[in-house]
Amino acid sequence: MPDRELHVYPDVTGLLQATARFLRDKIKAVLSSNPHCSIALSGGNTPRALYQLMASDPIRREIAWEKLRFFFGDERFVPHDHPDSNFRMVTESLFEPAGIDMKNVFPVDTSMSPPQAAAAYQKTIKAQLGATGIFNIVLLGLGNDAHTASLFPHTNVLEERSVWVKEVHVKSLDSWRITFTVPLITTAQTIVFLAHGASKAAAVKHVLEGRNDPKSYPAQYIVPIDGTVHWFLDSEAGAGISS
Repeated sequence: MPDRELHVYPDVTGLLQATARFLRDKIKAVLSSNPHCSIALSGGNTPRALYQLMASDPIRREIAWEKLRFFFGDERFVPHDHPDSNFRMVTESLFEPAGIDMKNVFPVDTSMSPPQAAAAYQKTIKAQLGATGIFNIVLLGLGNDAHTASLFPHTNVLEERSVWVKEVHVKSLDSWRITFTVPLITTAQTIVFLAHGASKAAAVKHVLEGRNDPKSYPAQYIVPIDGTVHWFLDSEAGAGISS
């Protein structure tokens, strides 16, 4: 597929280093012809290690952080200082260590109701990116159930095609999430999936080579409209794929 590229590395260390270098180079490429670079970040443990690496030398010194605009592909509906908050995790692992000016960070406002928070975040994105809402880079993780962002299997948000950001109640977790929808993610110029470990192998296999069943394997919905999706995997996560 011309819109998909696989990058598989022997171990997690090599995977994270390669992903960090890839993002650095993409950021530089965007900034070579644009005043700013917009990035939607992912939560979770794997991105945390990536953010810590990017906030460390030498990569930290190779990125024009003041020209970046940071958003969140999804957020748990908790206060920003809650241990489960993606905003808190990224602040601790990336924003503070890299010395990023928080005026360039656009978090989800979780002080209002979930529907209000989703609508407000869509307005924020439109105000920053314009009517097209095209992100330069969207970073995604992959759950063991093949969910990405907060697009969980068999949830109503998977069918959303008219709005960019939506609230979703995840019954299995008994929690509300705010998430980018499929239309917003798939318009991005560059989409990066990051996954490692044997526990992700089945999900990777289902998404990349399994039967077409995106309601069960939501990451299958992430097919770029006019961009490229890059899968960054370690050898364990990629063990089941044939290409």
